[in-house]
Amino acid sequence: MSMKVTNPATGVVEAEYPLDTPEQVEEKLALAQEAHLTLRQMSFAERGKLMHAAADLMESEVESTATMVTREMGKPIAQSRAEVLKCAKNMRYYADNAEAMLSDWSLDDPAKVGAREAGSMWQPLGVVLAVMPWNYPLWQVMRFAAPALMAGNTGVLKHASNVPESALYLHSLFTRAGFPEGAFGTLMIPAASVAGVIDDWRIRATTLTGSEPAGRAVAERSGKMLKPSVQELGGSDPFIVNPSADMDRAVEVAVTARINNNGQSCIAGKRFLVFEEVYDQFLEKFVAKMQSLVMGDPMDDATQLGPLATASGLRDVKELVDDAKAKGARVLCGGEAPEGSGYFYPATVIDQITPDMRLTMEETFGPVASVYKVSSREEAVKIANQTTFGLSSAVWTTDVEEEAYFVRELEAGAVFVNGMTISYPELPFGGIKDSGFGRELSDAGIKEFCNLKTVWKA
Repeated sequence: MSMKVTNPATGVVEAEYPLDTPEQVEEKLALAQEAHLTLRQMSFAERGKLMHAAADLMESEVESTATMVTREMGKPIAQSRAEVLKCAKNMRYYADNAEAMLSDWSLDDPAKVGAREAGSMWQPLGVVLAVMPWNYPLWQVMRFAAPALMAGNTGVLKHASNVPESALYLHSLFTRAGFPEGAFGTLMIPAASVAGVIDDWRIRATTLTGSEPAGRAVAERSGKMLKPSVQELGGSDPFIVNPSADMDRAVEVAVTARINNNGQSCIAGKRFLVFEEVYDQFLEKFVAKMQSLVMGDPMDDATQLGPLATASGLRDVKELVDDAKAKGARVLCGGEAPEGSGYFYPATVIDQITPDMRLTMEETFGPVASVYKVSSREEAVKIANQTTFGLSSAVWTTDVEEEAYFVRELEAGAVFVNGMTISYPELPFGGIKDSGFGRELSDAGIKEFCNLKTVWKA
């Protein structure tokens, strides 16, 4: 068995990599455990110096690394470059801030608990298994890896099977930067082998970004083994446009929110809830901009929309759109995959959506925008909250009272007002309901895989 690189723009297999043998998996787990014992003894300054070196290395390789990402999963090359640079930014952020985030805490009056000194300290758990997806093959991993290593943990990565070169790049990056061998390594294993790795005594925690079924499987196994887990799963994020919104700016950002990463993002705006007073105005501008997007070779800097990453992904999007069309939805642009090679699907806008359509409840992982007409903020919230997901959301308004209402009522891990959802190192990231649990990024993310140890001294 092997992992293959299939170019989404052509459908051609361009490279193939063998899976690890059981002996190789054991060697990598042993190295990860030994690296943890070394890394946890290092100071934050020492770990930070290595993390800065890794960031510098990654930034210096931006062109070759971005080309690798685009060849593997098809995002436009400019977006691949941005992903590489965002990873470097995240690494530097944690290199500079981890020590303050994990500083010891002391009770002001320890005598209240009968102690001479009392407080708490954060300590790393050990080896963490990361199960990661293909849509942001570097960033999804780095938002876990950077804080984990800075805390003194080590990581082993089970990456998606269609991005083996990204996985192997990450396997070598930290070692080349000077981290102990095994501090972060890639396990070239199939999904069926993940449960056995979770069971291994050296794995102290798990983290997964991916589909809801994959998240349930990893969370179930982790729970059985009493190991903590962070889950960042799917989303069907609402993008609400109120009558008071800056319409031109809302439309511009709506297009980017829907087609960024070729529409394959958990936090993409997917359901556009527009008040009836401005519905026609929004729709006319939105459809025109979606129709004008340049779809083509993702290696071309002029391309705004590349192919979907896999043949199965293309099939899933086609099935969702075809189901909606068959049940009476109106397709305002797109809606048909072009002839020819590659996994291309055009920017698509659909409205007149009814509850019996799969689009209503399922996540559309491609450049398809579902548009709903709403007559009140209560109706907007009802539609926004009706799915099982609760990852993020966006609200467009210039009314302070409206802003407060939506921030309070939307069931999501985040609300972005007059902007699109973006993950920042400085802010916590994660969802509720079927979008998962736990948080990544900020101080919340680095603490997920640390032991908060209480210290009491008489």
